[in-house]
Amino acid sequence: MDAPSGSEAGAAARAKELVAELARTPPARRPASTYRLQLHAAFGFDDAARVLPYLEALGVSDLYLSPVLTAAPGSTHGYDVVDHGRLDPQLGGEEGFARLADACARRGMGLLLDFVPNHMGIGPLNAWWMDVLENGPSSIWAPAFDIDWTPRKAELRHKVLVPILGDQYGRVLERGELRLARERGALLVRYHDHVFPTAPRSVPLVLRHRLEALRAELGADDVHVQDLESICASLEKLAPRTDTSPEAVADRAREKEVAKRRLATLCEASPRVRDFVDGNVAEFNGRPGEPRSFDLLERFLDAQAYRLAFWRVAGEEINYRRFFDVNGLAAIRMEKPRIFAAAHRRVLELLRDGWATGLRIDHPDGLYAPAAYLRRLQASYLAARGAALAAARGAPLDAAGGEALLEAIFDGLDRGELPRALYVVVEKVLVTPERMPDGWDVDGTTGYEFLAQVNGLFVDPEAERSFDAIWARLGGQRGRWSDVVPEKKRLVMSSSMASEVNMLAQRLNRISEMNRRTRDFTLNELARALVEFVALFPVYRTYVTRRAEVDDRDRSLVERTVARARRRSPVVDPSIYDFLRDVLLQRYPEWLTDAEREEWLEFTLKLQQVTGPVTAKAVEDTAFYTWVRLASLNEVGGEPSRFGTPPEEVHALFADRRERFPGSLSATSTHDTKRSEDVRLRIDALSEIPREWRAAIVRWRHLNRRHLAVGEDRVAPDRADELLPYQTPAGAFPDAGRAP
Repeated sequence: MDAPSGSEAGAAARAKELVAELARTPPARRPASTYRLQLHAAFGFDDAARVLPYLEALGVSDLYLSPVLTAAPGSTHGYDVVDHGRLDPQLGGEEGFARLADACARRGMGLLLDFVPNHMGIGPLNAWWMDVLENGPSSIWAPAFDIDWTPRKAELRHKVLVPILGDQYGRVLERGELRLARERGALLVRYHDHVFPTAPRSVPLVLRHRLEALRAELGADDVHVQDLESICASLEKLAPRTDTSPEAVADRAREKEVAKRRLATLCEASPRVRDFVDGNVAEFNGRPGEPRSFDLLERFLDAQAYRLAFWRVAGEEINYRRFFDVNGLAAIRMEKPRIFAAAHRRVLELLRDGWATGLRIDHPDGLYAPAAYLRRLQASYLAARGAALAAARGAPLDAAGGEALLEAIFDGLDRGELPRALYVVVEKVLVTPERMPDGWDVDGTTGYEFLAQVNGLFVDPEAERSFDAIWARLGGQRGRWSDVVPEKKRLVMSSSMASEVNMLAQRLNRISEMNRRTRDFTLNELARALVEFVALFPVYRTYVTRRAEVDDRDRSLVERTVARARRRSPVVDPSIYDFLRDVLLQRYPEWLTDAEREEWLEFTLKLQQVTGPVTAKAVEDTAFYTWVRLASLNEVGGEPSRFGTPPEEVHALFADRRERFPGSLSATSTHDTKRSEDVRLRIDALSEIPREWRAAIVRWRHLNRRHLAVGEDRVAPDRADELLPYQTPAGAFPDAGRAP
């Protein structure tokens, strides 16, 4: 190994000095009580500042804000961030946030920020996404998004499926709803409010159309004609979008912008060329009622790095990972250091400068490697503080110095020499009796497990048999919760999230083809086994690491789930489940190459990102609204089959939290809960009067019989569905049970 150069040795020495100083950083400040404010255009930073005196009088120690980075225009929640580098101007921007932070500081209040690492909102204001749509795999931001560039469908290779059309593609095209437009030197595709860039190498299709006629009119020696041909030549010489070498990516990013500037200048300098280009754009746009007039536009759209499609195809064919099944929220790859740094730069500045005092991390289970992400978050915060110390002394760190400092901080954290200096809580849903994973650099959770257990204290467990009878006789349901959840997972995986399962099945199929003992497993068999495994998996995800480490918890979960799946799938070759188990537990045969081991590991890591969204969609968004024995138990983090919580279990939870994660939040209601505390408690109270509740249902059902919608083979709502709207007003209005 080569000895470090003088500059490297100097950077390492400076890093060591800074780490020694950072070791004296006090532990993270923990909130005593928080109050969450939901920000939006009608309630921004200055509005939040105005309510601080009231919150202070309540005893709130820390203000807890919904996401503050720039979100999509009109966003009412902030979870669709489009620019990580700016505070949202809709909320008051940098100046408004500074006023709010100062007002908090003057009262000694902390400021907890909600940060979204898993996904971004996609649209014209998301520069990363627009660059990907323009350049495909060769975009400088292609690594930011989790896109399958080589899906099974050949027509989608090296393209992104964009399912936003309101009808079949051909109908939309021939109605003239897709329009090509020129804005200065750029060609864009418009669909109502949507705007899409165009691939640089496709632009000459428009510019060269009828070019011979222009050349004949103005002459081949005309300087403007020559400029137009030169622009076309420069674009045609760009590397294809399949070339992702650093040189090709950099060249493409530079030259496409040069060509746009040249075309804009040319159109300003030559009215004739401008009319020529705009005339071509008009001809490409076709004429409704003349289907063949859209052939030019169709050819142009086929040359793009995206494929516009009817929104209904998303479930089966979309090839970018999403937040659950929301097409407008594309998952991002925080495991890439460059992407992490770009996404966290502004929020780390706010924390470093004391404008914010902690973070709430949204949906960590969607991340590729949650533990590694949280470790990098803590290290990056310390690195930001260390860089500020160096700059304050007149010796700012260069890029090499910053890397050396970050590496030294990682070493210090691993050896336990540095404190956890940043307060972080995570939105982690724990399914009883699941516990928080060991080794996460966090102060705790946002409190869903607290909410569910405490809510259960107000449910009378002695009434469970009575409510089972009500659910069976009046709801017409005898199925168990443990059967409903797998059923709803299968539904989700066959509909709104079918594309995610298809991509995983194809990965598993590639792995099976590597070995003569597994090559005869068909794609359909593998897909069925995968669906059954995910349907029966009892928690949100496992946490196998990049180092192929599998802890005892995850090993047990996989073994038990595979055994259940094998028992429930007698028609599937049992050895498929053995194969799936070995892949998930990284039990490599000795003959596997390093590349093949990487395929096994990558499949497992990707599957971990899918089981959580499938579970959340199936349970929180589906089963909670169909299995409604007592609706107050159908809450995030709750287990509806557990009819009440014994006090000793609540005490055990409190003891475990105090020992392992004492900085956890203790929530009783959040922006994600299905019902507020008072509504849940009134529904809980029904467990104390089961006879009266049964009588009320019978009475209301008789009164509402005439309002039922009767179809050919069903009645809507059915008996089970009807129980939910009866429980809701019972919770919302204390005297609902006295209705006639």
